[in-house]
Amino acid sequence: MNNNKDKKTKFFLDFNLLLCIVLILTLILNWFKIFPKNNELILIIISLAATLTVFLSAIRSLKNKKVSIDLLASIALAVSLYEREWVSAIFINLMIASAKTFIDYVKIRSHSAIKSLLKLKPKVIKIVEDGKVTEIPVERIKEGDRVIIELGETIAVDGIVEEGEATIDQSSLTGESIPIFKRKGDNVLSFTTVVSGHLVIKTEKVGKETTFEKIIALVEQSQANKAPIYTLINKFANWYIILTITASVVVYLLSKDVNLILGLLLVSCADDIAVATPLALMSAITHSAKHGTIIKGGDYLEALSKLKVIIFDKTGTLTRGKLKIKQISPLNHKTEKEVLELAAAACSFSNHPVSQAVVNYAGKKNITSNEPTDFEEHEGRGIVATYKDKKIIIGKLPFFQELNIKITPGQIIEINKEMEEGLNVSLVGYNDELVGLMSLEDEIRPKAEKTLKKLKKLGVEKTVMLTGDNEKNAEKVSKAVGIDEFHANLLPADKLEYLKKNLNKKYKVAMVGDGVNDAPTLALSDVGIVMGAIGSDTSVEAADVALMKDDLSQIPELMRIGKSTMGIIRQNLLIWGVLNILGFSLVFMHVLSPSGAAAYNFITDFIPIFNSLRLFK
Repeated sequence: MNNNKDKKTKFFLDFNLLLCIVLILTLILNWFKIFPKNNELILIIISLAATLTVFLSAIRSLKNKKVSIDLLASIALAVSLYEREWVSAIFINLMIASAKTFIDYVKIRSHSAIKSLLKLKPKVIKIVEDGKVTEIPVERIKEGDRVIIELGETIAVDGIVEEGEATIDQSSLTGESIPIFKRKGDNVLSFTTVVSGHLVIKTEKVGKETTFEKIIALVEQSQANKAPIYTLINKFANWYIILTITASVVVYLLSKDVNLILGLLLVSCADDIAVATPLALMSAITHSAKHGTIIKGGDYLEALSKLKVIIFDKTGTLTRGKLKIKQISPLNHKTEKEVLELAAAACSFSNHPVSQAVVNYAGKKNITSNEPTDFEEHEGRGIVATYKDKKIIIGKLPFFQELNIKITPGQIIEINKEMEEGLNVSLVGYNDELVGLMSLEDEIRPKAEKTLKKLKKLGVEKTVMLTGDNEKNAEKVSKAVGIDEFHANLLPADKLEYLKKNLNKKYKVAMVGDGVNDAPTLALSDVGIVMGAIGSDTSVEAADVALMKDDLSQIPELMRIGKSTMGIIRQNLLIWGVLNILGFSLVFMHVLSPSGAAAYNFITDFIPIFNSLRLFK
């Protein structure tokens, strides 16, 4: 929500709150007969003044070709004023003003719960420039500046640690209370706080480009995406209003009893259900955002409650995604050092987990390589680079066979032996011959098996794992975590094709990935869930749900929030239906007069609204 919208919402909140106070005081003073003799004139003035706002709102809706609850309320108010039922008119206005106060209050609370953290942004910041420390306004920071952050200070930029070590509180972004240790080379994010140590950070992103401000923008945008159940309730409310008006006309023609019609209209003003549904969705989305999960709208929240199939990427999702080289087997008279030097040179420009593992391993071995003069990455298959005027190839066996690089039967046996042990095997080629094998291993996430069991209990009928890894490795992981079905040796296009074939209108399908190579499948699925999205713009944009923490166990919690939200919305519909039937019965039995019907509707309105507010907890 931008500042203008914030101010507008705050104005209407204050206005409706003041109106509620005036109307309540009027009812109290009238009840205890404290008004002077001309109290009817006071009631008329207050009733008409309050009614004007409802009439104007109804007219605006009609101009936009919408049937709103304000139209029904306007008819009830017109009849009340015609019948000189001033107390009834005041009750109707109190009901409408109260409902609007609640919705505006929750809007402001939803945004201020997160945006209040913006107040932590420092006004000035220290930078190192030409060897001197200078203090400048935070608005003047630019990309490339070296920023000094001391103990207790809040980081105002996204960047990389150049000097120092510190423990960082990232709870503003992830909801995780345990601080994270950062050292040279690590990424740090804005609106996180140094709780021990100090840092010198090279700035990469400032202002609205920082991760935190983009998260705020996403939460604000999420309010615009309405859940199907919300749209359905809106359509129902429109028909309900039309049917109520029609039924009232029919009842009047049959009974000629204006008080009866007025009582029915007063009971039927369904502002409670019109307010309670968006309140429930807004409360759940805000609660999730405060705990490190961004849900991009009520439609995805509803879809989470209906998931029957969940598809997982393997690397970085069911496993930690931090591959480690177990061993390097040099071939054709090359040494292990020479193979690693070639592999590190070819992988230096790639973000693939295998490439990162190679570069990290080379760094630990103090092996340095010059950057390749030419580089080409073949998605899901391998890398071709030019180094020292000769071609380096990194990839799997099929990629080497595709490029007609000679591999002996004995070497194929060795490759298969490594793969049968559940290892990821990458081949290294140089000058059109195979010069080495790299065997890598990955660690299964400790919570993976428990998470999948929880998902089954929540109603997920099938879990699937898709991976570009070999069959044996895929089988090993799937058995360890309890996956129902797995498919190995897949290219990104193969994963997309599998998803296309398995999407179904009868149930919802989620795709869970780390966002590195999963953007197409995340976008195509009913619910794309990206893990560990903190600091990754691409991942956050590609997914429908972004888990800031790299924690698989958040997925069952998401489903529980979705189911709880939809459960509360259904409860509200049931409550509303029962209360309306009871109210209509009491009116027809002449137990409730028009003022009694207005009071009844006002009091019962709060039941579904308070029920929705439970989701804030």
